[in-house]
Amino acid sequence: MFSKRLFEIMLCLVLGVALLFTVSCAKKQVAVSDATGVKSGVADDSADRAREAERARMMELERAQRLAQQQVEAFQNERIYFDFDRSDLRSEAKVILQKKAEWLRSNTEYRLVVEGHCDERGTNEYNLALGDRRANTTKDYLVALGVDDMRISTISYGEEKPLDPGHSEGAWSQNRRAEFRLSK
Repeated sequence: MFSKRLFEIMLCLVLGVALLFTVSCAKKQVAVSDATGVKSGVADDSADRAREAERARMMELERAQRLAQQQVEAFQNERIYFDFDRSDLRSEAKVILQKKAEWLRSNTEYRLVVEGHCDERGTNEYNLALGDRRANTTKDYLVALGVDDMRISTISYGEEKPLDPGHSEGAWSQNRRAEFRLSK
């Protein structure tokens, strides 16, 4: 009876040790497919770290793309304005163009189209020519600030694309402008 009891104790100890080794030595669980074919299970730490690093990299890339898009939109949404029947740059326009030139020098992958616009007063031909002078004056200033002239083109819309369709000095002052369109 004593030897049978000793045998049972020894058997339990051996099974316990074997079970302990089996459970404690597993580094990852075996992947098991469920009914949908999707694998489940716990991956080892290095795979988790790699996935987390990739997720962080993708989030940073998305953040950088959103920031770049916001910068492009801000660049394009900031216009410069001209006095009636004039194509020379106002002092506030020069400040805006200095910021734009700095941005363009830092972001050489972008090309720029400068659009010249006029108010409705004057003939179509005159306003197209005035819009052209406004666009070219703007381009020349950017080039003088160090932007490669091959990256900048101009177009005149004359009075054809008013920002404000009104027929007052307030509307006309908004329509005498240069706008900026970026492309890669």
